[in-house]
Amino acid sequence: MFYRENGQFKTTYRADQQILPIRQDRIAMALLLVFAFAVVPMLATDYFFRAILIPFLIMSLAALGVNILVGYCGQISLGSGAFMAVGAYGAYNFFVRIPGLPLIPALVLGGLCATAFGILFGLPSLRVKGLYLAVATLAAQFFSDWMFLRIKWLTNDSPSGSVSVSELQVFGLPIDGALSKYWLCLGVLVVMALLAKNLVRSAVGREWMAIRDMDVAAAVIGIRPMYAKLSAFAVSSFIIGVAGGLWAFIYLGAWEPAAFSVDISFRLLFMVIIGGLGSILGGFLGAAFITLLPIALSQILPALAGLVGFEISTAGVSHAELMIFGGLIVWFLIVEPHGLAKLWSIAKQKLRLWPFPH
Repeated sequence: MFYRENGQFKTTYRADQQILPIRQDRIAMALLLVFAFAVVPMLATDYFFRAILIPFLIMSLAALGVNILVGYCGQISLGSGAFMAVGAYGAYNFFVRIPGLPLIPALVLGGLCATAFGILFGLPSLRVKGLYLAVATLAAQFFSDWMFLRIKWLTNDSPSGSVSVSELQVFGLPIDGALSKYWLCLGVLVVMALLAKNLVRSAVGREWMAIRDMDVAAAVIGIRPMYAKLSAFAVSSFIIGVAGGLWAFIYLGAWEPAAFSVDISFRLLFMVIIGGLGSILGGFLGAAFITLLPIALSQILPALAGLVGFEISTAGVSHAELMIFGGLIVWFLIVEPHGLAKLWSIAKQKLRLWPFPH
């Protein structure tokens, strides 16, 4: 009976249309933010920050951008790694070529570079869709690999395309420790998630969903397919570009074009599919599943093997991890093809009626 809406009356349109209309959800979100910003820094170790939390936050941000394009607008994209690379190298060029440029403006400018790149490779979406669009966006991945390896100016004349950054600062505060990097990634993620949530609830977001459901019917009722599709590519590419800048500047520190290979594009797409298409929460759940589960399995499997009395090699742990991980992905897709966000939504609906069965 603790998750009920009894007595929560809405007397204005603004109260009825807020992001979290149920009081319990607002309390839970406030507690989650307090836990993330204040409690986790007191409990987590340096290794936990660098190896688990920071990549999870950055991948959640990238999955958020992919979900806007794939989940809300229905445009299949396999070029997410290329958008991350453009955001990373764009931010790098602004950072090293403009003396004294702060980190946040550099990341924003890198995101704008990714926006222009995404719009360019989003133009085929005006004529093709489905598998053909996926192949067209895959061309962005190969083009970015060639561009950052062959055009030396983009990598500050580095022969191998490998670059590095140092002495990062935000508002005069150095970003050199694991805790400061964690707070920066978490702050950017919270701001971007809030903006994305409001955007998908606006008229632009409704246009995206209309194009996703049936683009011909959307055009008949006055929605401009060109504007809706290209705006989805622009917003998605900007968020992914900022995530690419964070991945390069904060997580890697030194990187090369291979750090943004096609593998990362597939990982982001899997995060969105497993987490839940067309759901802001789905990006977080998918990133947690893809990023954290393999780490957990690598720690749990040797312990379980020791309990039953036999040793397992490092290679055996790696193979078992891949098999279990793949099996869990298939199981989740069979049990709930709409993703983990749908399971969470069903659980919330049941809590509203608990303990009554109807």
